This record gives sequence, structure tokens and C-alpha cells, in this order.
Amino acid sequence: MTTTVKGTVVVDQVRCKGCNLCAVACPTGTLAMHPTEINDKGYHFSYMATPDTCIGCGNCGLVCPDGCITVYRAKK
Repeated sequence: MTTTVKGTVVVDQVRCKGCNLCAVACPTGTLAMHPTEINDKGYHFSYMATPDTCIGCGNCGLVCPDGCITVYRAKK
């Protein structure tokens, strides 16, 4: 029996400044800066571009300088 870990990322889009550190730190390329939408501060914010690839490693949350990212993990 193989156990896999599925992750999901929640980004506080209001506080995100679009620094892109989370996207660079993501080993699976799950995160990206939203190409068309901006928040109230005028920044493109981070979002899960490919949600199915998230492994819940937490790298994005660790590198976020503003603490905008929460990572959830579930074993399947």
C-alpha cells in the first residue's frame, strides 16, 4: 500500500506583494503570479496555477516574507 501526500496552498491575496519567491521555491511549479488579476494594492498575487501538482512541502510558506501563505497537507 502506497501513501501519497496531497497539498493545497491558500494565499492571502490582499496581503501578497507578488514578490514571486514562493513560485521560485516551489519544486513542482504549482504556484505562479496571476497573469491578469491584481489585488487592491496593485500587485499580481500568487495563486495555484496547477493545483494537482502540489505535494504540500511547505517551501512556499517558508520563503514568503509577509506570511501570506498557508499550506495544508493530506495523506491519501
